[in-house]
Amino acid sequence: MTGRRASRRTHGLLGAMLAAALVLSGESVLAASPASAAPDRGSAASSRLATAFDTAAGRYDVPRDLLLALGHAETRLDGHGGRPSAAGGYGLMHLVSNPNLHTLDEAARLTGLDRDTLRADPTANVAGAAAVLRFYADQAGLTAVERQDVNTWYGSVARYGGASTPALARLYADAVYDLLRTGFETAQPEALAVPDRPVAPQRGALAEAAGGVGTLSTDYGPAAWAPASPSNYTVASRPGSHPVRYVVIHITQGSYAGSISWFQNPAAKVSAHYTFRSSDGAVTQSVREKDIAWHAGNWTYNTQSIGIEHEGYVDNPAWFTDAMYRASATLTRNLANKYGIPKDRAHIIGHNEVPGATHTDPGPHWNWTYYMELVNGKTGIGSGTVNTGGAGLNIRSGPGSGYAIVGSVADGATVSIYCQAVGTTVTGTYGTTNVWNRIGINRYVSDAYVLTGHDGFIPNVPRC
Repeated sequence: MTGRRASRRTHGLLGAMLAAALVLSGESVLAASPASAAPDRGSAASSRLATAFDTAAGRYDVPRDLLLALGHAETRLDGHGGRPSAAGGYGLMHLVSNPNLHTLDEAARLTGLDRDTLRADPTANVAGAAAVLRFYADQAGLTAVERQDVNTWYGSVARYGGASTPALARLYADAVYDLLRTGFETAQPEALAVPDRPVAPQRGALAEAAGGVGTLSTDYGPAAWAPASPSNYTVASRPGSHPVRYVVIHITQGSYAGSISWFQNPAAKVSAHYTFRSSDGAVTQSVREKDIAWHAGNWTYNTQSIGIEHEGYVDNPAWFTDAMYRASATLTRNLANKYGIPKDRAHIIGHNEVPGATHTDPGPHWNWTYYMELVNGKTGIGSGTVNTGGAGLNIRSGPGSGYAIVGSVADGATVSIYCQAVGTTVTGTYGTTNVWNRIGINRYVSDAYVLTGHDGFIPNVPRC
């Protein structure tokens, strides 16, 4: 990197001098239209998936936005190529077939479609979920008028999740209604949108259930407590004869509430000590640290490790939010300090690195560099002001001008910087640099156009 310190002091002059060359850099663009920064709402109506939701909602008289919110909460509307979740759920609506939950079988009975079609075909999967929800609503006695109010469907949504306790049922349903309240947009697999709205869910008997899941953990203050079934872990007295030497990182291959509930299912034969939520980094403990969770697939590593699950799917990096990374790293740092575990990659490992592992999590999208910097205490979040001389600034999907453009940020906007990476070299308002700032999940901008108050890397902001 050259000329950065001087150019920070003279950014106004350089901005004027470089205005004519902004487009040549490949990072500054003309002011972006709204469509460049968000999914095109208009195109969603004609897309195959949008049509599937519209058709299913109409056929079964289920609110369309409720169906979308349920699918987004379960899988972010990703069918994962027909592969099952850890709990035996299929498709973007997570139709489940396991010893305790049979929404896939119910969908087959209600729609007349075979199970293979319901598992693999997105349109059938959405129709199956709508049929199951309507069946639950009918059993709950909802009238045609009541079905028009999204708030009356709360009990049916909670039942769809198959939670093993009232607290988990509420946690599951609240996640769906939170999405209705805040609204959301998706770009993948198609551009779809649900607008924000006021919600007042009719919780019924679940109004008395805990808003979280159980009492607070005695091992780790921020964690809620939702114990796994005794059939899914081994009671022990660690560290004792089993010193805790490792932290093993997992991905749930399912939703937060669904995974915690699966640990409470005696048929699961699996558990983890902690599970983190993608949206906000909330954490629940299911096995005491002194006890041995069944998570690593290797008994020696089970006895010597703490297992941490993270909500999401290996093949979809959209689940790996900064909130989850940072909350998880705080726990791992706490565990390392408590048990004397070295804060390095020889002792903080992925499930795929356990000897004899057959699992691939956390997978290629898990950002180990970022995570380990957080574990080692480099936890700052930087900020900067975009200065392009009037044009918008391209947002790239990775740290380089060769990555896809996924949006733009306006000149003069302030951005949060979660981590910084080395990428392709760009010349811009603030000189020439190969530093790229990550401002969101898979969203990078060149530091050549961002005034951070620092020359290149920002102190205490992690590397990506």
